Amino acid sequence: MRDLGAGFGHLLKGQRWVGRHGRQYGFGLLPGLITLVLYAVALVALALWGADLVAWSTPFADDWSGPWRGLFRGFLTAVLFALGLLGAVLTFTAVTLLVGQPFYENLSEKVDADVSPDGTAPESGLPFWRELWISARDSLRILLRAGLWGLLLFVLGFLPVVGQTAVPVVGFFVTGFFLTEELTAVALQRRGVDLRGRLALLRSRKTLVWGFGTPLGLAFLVPFVAVFLMPGAVAGATLLARDLLGEDTAEQDEHDTEPVSP
Repeated sequence: MRDLGAGFGHLLKGQRWVGRHGRQYGFGLLPGLITLVLYAVALVALALWGADLVAWSTPFADDWSGPWRGLFRGFLTAVLFALGLLGAVLTFTAVTLLVGQPFYENLSEKVDADVSPDGTAPESGLPFWRELWISARDSLRILLRAGLWGLLLFVLGFLPVVGQTAVPVVGFFVTGFFLTEELTAVALQRRGVDLRGRLALLRSRKTLVWGFGTPLGLAFLVPFVAVFLMPGAVAGATLLARDLLGEDTAEQDEHDTEPVSP
């Protein structure tokens, strides 16, 4: 229970940090806004032309009589849009982090320097494009893992009683775990911790991870809310990464409003 509270505490501290550093918060909003616009355009296109896509992909139903063709294709259109919306929710964080790699990298470094006792932040020493490639590759691997978990939970959802009670709860914890992995990757990748090492760290303190990621995952179900929480989530994940690695963190004055110099 202590780790659950500590994880949630890191989430709150991250939001407070960006609240005290308005410039970093403003820059951190840009990637989320860009991603939100791209997803909104894609979902609107799906809503407008989804029925045509379903009709094109189901030519065998052209000769069906009565209302069955319309009902069948209407159901598939609704499923297609629901899957598109679910995919947007599941991939929003990964895509936003990829789009905002330089923004969030800079924000995470500022947090590290601000809370480090010696005022320094770890650096990867890798070229930007190399870091971007590693981030994209690891994000794809995590999305595949999350997709397998999602498929398993979807199948288990058909079980009586358990599927309607325990499975959704497990789903939120699984989402919180993978969401935390994606966010802490910004800070841990700078420290040379690869994907396997990151997963081992997170598994070693699952309750800490769940305390951070599960409430954030619930909030991220609303993409518009995710845009405004993302900068603080990156800041909080940096603090969480320091906790996982056992790094000392200087106590910060919560009333300090002096921004970090760019």
